Amino acid sequence: MAILALLPLLYWFKKKQPREGFPYFEIVTVLATILVGVFVVGMDSSKGLKNHYSHHDLGKESLWNLKVREVLKPNSFSQRYVVQVISRDNEKCNGKMVLNLPIDSTGTKYQVDEELYVFSKPEDIKPPLNPHQFNYKDFLKKQGIFHQIRVNPESVLVHNHHTWTLLGKASRAREHIISKLKREHFGKEELAVIQALLLGQRDDISESTYNDYANAGAIHILAVSGLHVGILLLLLQFVLSPLERLPKGNTLKLVLIVLLLWGYAFVAGLSPSIIRAVTMFSFLAYALYLNRPTNSFNIVALSMFFILLVKPLMLFQVGFQMSYAAVLAIVWIYPKLQRFWLPENFIVRKTWQLLSVSVAAQLGVLPISLFYFHQFPALFFISNLLVIPFLGLILGFGVLTIVLSLFNYLPSFLVTGYNWTIKTMNSVIGWFAQQEGFIIKDIPFDAFQLILGYLTIIALVIFLSKPKWKTALVLTFGIVGLQVWGIWGQIQLTKRESLLLLHKSRNTVLLHQTGRHLDVHAKDTTNLNRIVRDYSIAERIHSASISELKNSYTIHGKSLYVIDSLSIYPENQKPDFLLLTQSPKINLERLLDSIQPKMVLVDGSNYKSYVFRWKKTCTQKEIPFHDTREKGFYVFSLEKD
Repeated sequence: MAILALLPLLYWFKKKQPREGFPYFEIVTVLATILVGVFVVGMDSSKGLKNHYSHHDLGKESLWNLKVREVLKPNSFSQRYVVQVISRDNEKCNGKMVLNLPIDSTGTKYQVDEELYVFSKPEDIKPPLNPHQFNYKDFLKKQGIFHQIRVNPESVLVHNHHTWTLLGKASRAREHIISKLKREHFGKEELAVIQALLLGQRDDISESTYNDYANAGAIHILAVSGLHVGILLLLLQFVLSPLERLPKGNTLKLVLIVLLLWGYAFVAGLSPSIIRAVTMFSFLAYALYLNRPTNSFNIVALSMFFILLVKPLMLFQVGFQMSYAAVLAIVWIYPKLQRFWLPENFIVRKTWQLLSVSVAAQLGVLPISLFYFHQFPALFFISNLLVIPFLGLILGFGVLTIVLSLFNYLPSFLVTGYNWTIKTMNSVIGWFAQQEGFIIKDIPFDAFQLILGYLTIIALVIFLSKPKWKTALVLTFGIVGLQVWGIWGQIQLTKRESLLLLHKSRNTVLLHQTGRHLDVHAKDTTNLNRIVRDYSIAERIHSASISELKNSYTIHGKSLYVIDSLSIYPENQKPDFLLLTQSPKINLERLLDSIQPKMVLVDGSNYKSYVFRWKKTCTQKEIPFHDTREKGFYVFSLEKD
């Protein structure tokens, strides 16, 4: 109601606002925008609404009616879905959850819009159990998802008369196209890339191919986004240009372009990336229709406003951030690079234009890319220079391939030619990915460096455009700030010492950090690369060594004794920490009375039944107990008592 009341006030203040004086209109506009933001975020997350499922008793099993909204990429063990809650025990409620189903022999896979009945109890989504790992709980929270349900496929009942939404129909259309393409004689890897390139379906891409595109700086090719839609808009502008000769031809051309763009978004599954891209380029198509100077920033901002008005939580998605960072950088930096140098030779000019777009986009996403992925492909401009000029041709023939396959009239020579084209592109990207010397990996980059990075890039572009001493001062502050922050981090790092017990299934892992060095002690010293890498990047570790786990440790006067499956008791009494691993067969009550430890710890190498019994014993003895399976990693206190 407050928002509706502010709208007429906005109109009135706009009419009455004097050129000089108190800015009533600006203040009311900001207030209205804030209220709109609060309202749409509350509606999208829906947790604050009285009929949200979280307001019910979640401690008991209930009958849930769920509607599939999104099919997530499966892993080796389970198939996951984002589901909309329709009712609980026949009582209407709303909200979103994640549904986890173990992969069974039948390979059952549910489609978007299917309604399911499950009898289960929601679980909290656990935070990461080890330091500096991807926080899946926080990621889902930013999408308005707070719980998950785990059930067996046999206990799921499918509703036969569910209603279809536009999103569900789009998903079925994409699956139908994919099924048609699978009947043709495409190679396995080539078909996976075609599905990603044209339809935004990346589930079938192998890890090696995906890593090749990421390392070559061409991962954006595998995500249907602004690049693809922009090329498609240019193709449609060219193909439909004869309509301009007709009466009202420009209007007809605009309507057809917008309809075809959204039609492409429909067959691509209406994914978030394609929706934001088509929204933005629909505004751009309208700007081209008006045929007058327009502010590109206004077009980008308007498309962003409408997207966030419908899906405000999309702001926290990495794809959204990188997409708009790249577009804004291209809109701002690309014209400056063209004014800096405009070659007369046609080939040189086109090459320079492609390089300018690539450099501008990479500058826009560089801090975000370092913050999230900690790597930078130095050969991105060459790989993009070789692929992007042919991407329009690849997309055009791809669309033709889809249309002909739908009518069952796809000639074999076109399949062979298109398969060869994709295979060649994969080979080129693979060659660039193998030049590991040009791929800068494991770059530590925190949130403060993210802010300083953008400050430095913005100041650099402004300074090179119009050199002024104030801009030079800001640029110097950004560069010096990055250096000082890095030096300060190194100084603090030399003073740091910590000992951590990690959680790893069927293994015991201790991390001992002393300054820039990391000692890893593990029962099984294999398959530790990911844990060590994540920790080393975040903590700026320079060197690491891995050794087998010992039975006892003493650090700064604190003693830690490890009892494994051999069940060897410690000789010394009253250790500070007792670590139980590999499910030792011991009488814990007698052991506690004998050695009197100050704290008992267990990790993921123990049987759950053993851990449950040990926890009960420690509770009775009033001894602190830490289970990494339940509480995550443990940081030992090395300070003297």
